[in-house]
Amino acid sequence: MKSNRRNFLASAAASISSASIAATLGKFNHVQAGQVSKSDQASPYGPIKPTRDLTTGLPLLKLPAGFSYMTYGWTGQVMSDGRKTPGAHDGTGVIADNNGILTLCRNHELGGVKESFAEAQNTYDPKAPGGTTNLTFDSGAGKFTGSQASLSGTIRNCAGGVTPWGTWLTCEETLNGPEGTSDPVFPKTHGWIYEVPADGKGNPEPLKDMGRFVHEAIAVDPNTSMVYETEDRGTSGLYRFTPNTKEKLHDGGTLEMLKVPNNPDLSKGVKPGAVFGDLEWVKIDDPELPHTSMTDNSLGVYMQGRQKGGTNFNRLEGIWYYGGSMFFDSTSGGDAKAGQIWELNIADNTLRLVFESPSKQVLNMPDNMAVSSRGGIIICEDCGITTLQTPEGIKRYYPRLHALSPEGEVHIFAENNSKIDKPYSGISGDYRGSEWTGANFSPDGKWLFANIQSPGFTVAITGPWEKGCL
Repeated sequence: MKSNRRNFLASAAASISSASIAATLGKFNHVQAGQVSKSDQASPYGPIKPTRDLTTGLPLLKLPAGFSYMTYGWTGQVMSDGRKTPGAHDGTGVIADNNGILTLCRNHELGGVKESFAEAQNTYDPKAPGGTTNLTFDSGAGKFTGSQASLSGTIRNCAGGVTPWGTWLTCEETLNGPEGTSDPVFPKTHGWIYEVPADGKGNPEPLKDMGRFVHEAIAVDPNTSMVYETEDRGTSGLYRFTPNTKEKLHDGGTLEMLKVPNNPDLSKGVKPGAVFGDLEWVKIDDPELPHTSMTDNSLGVYMQGRQKGGTNFNRLEGIWYYGGSMFFDSTSGGDAKAGQIWELNIADNTLRLVFESPSKQVLNMPDNMAVSSRGGIIICEDCGITTLQTPEGIKRYYPRLHALSPEGEVHIFAENNSKIDKPYSGISGDYRGSEWTGANFSPDGKWLFANIQSPGFTVAITGPWEKGCL
């Protein structure tokens, strides 16, 4: 499967890494706080409207004209292996491309005490219900062709990320375990990262050197195999894991936290466009330490970094490698607490605030994100239903997918419209407040995959992408 992955990367490089796109991506015009960004009406894709799902016939999403989508893998539906699809769909990525037959790995952010949904050999803790499922999609025919359980026995698999060697790293957003502070108590420790290959046989052995904390997402530098990790807490750090052996994370390695000299806190008060240089990385001496004597708030790894000058952010979530940089977001960062988008330039050793949302109306709580083949960033909102006073009166916003262009313009690409009056597959109700998760593109850029977390289904969207930056 590695050879297929190498072909995938080569084809992706041909379509994604053009000099023109790389150049524009590095020249985001930094929208200043208070500046009004383009609305969905001004989007190059046009205004969004209710659009019917090709699978169910239901208008589950709002999309621009010319775009279509299909849903797949609804919670409770039987998968190809005979097991029921678990719920709480989250981080997702394409991990293999075999002549247009794509393999995706999808997280399921499930918690509590419940039986594992995978085979025993692919289960870490039998009483933990989280994990991953692998999906196959025929990009030529434009259809999903199968799904199977690939890892379980984990808790709150929120996001993760794709590796250049053809696997998925799934991250636990929890610190449940045998400690008395966890609720519920589990016999095994949680808060780890696990590796899942394209063949669907997930490795249940946790990658403990990568740290035990409230994980969110990862992205890998393909040149070094270094893994960059985000932490979803109000007090959070950006971490870097250097493996002892390239592409073999189970051989162990070193975990570090980002230190921006003279800037202990970048969660607010930063001018969009600001650049910070001479970055440092401070070592986490005990990556398995979940608690410290200084706090009983499960901040063992974070506090080790902070004691050495590590920099604080406010809820780091999505992260994506592109063109020598790590783009990542701070969900509650910025003066409006509506979100920040950062760029860590690896070669230049600089950190830049690419974009800060001036208001929740423009962008509210960015979460999963991905860079498209046309140089834009697709951003998932995790904000629930937002009610705001606007010049036109009180307006209600449902979670949206946003496009951030290289010119620094943000506009709405899609909105959750999942109100199911007549039951489908046993599911009904108003789910318009549920978050978007797992946005990522096919290698050829023709398909956008994403999830609506509740009631839990995956979508494949296609259309005239060339009209805009996605």
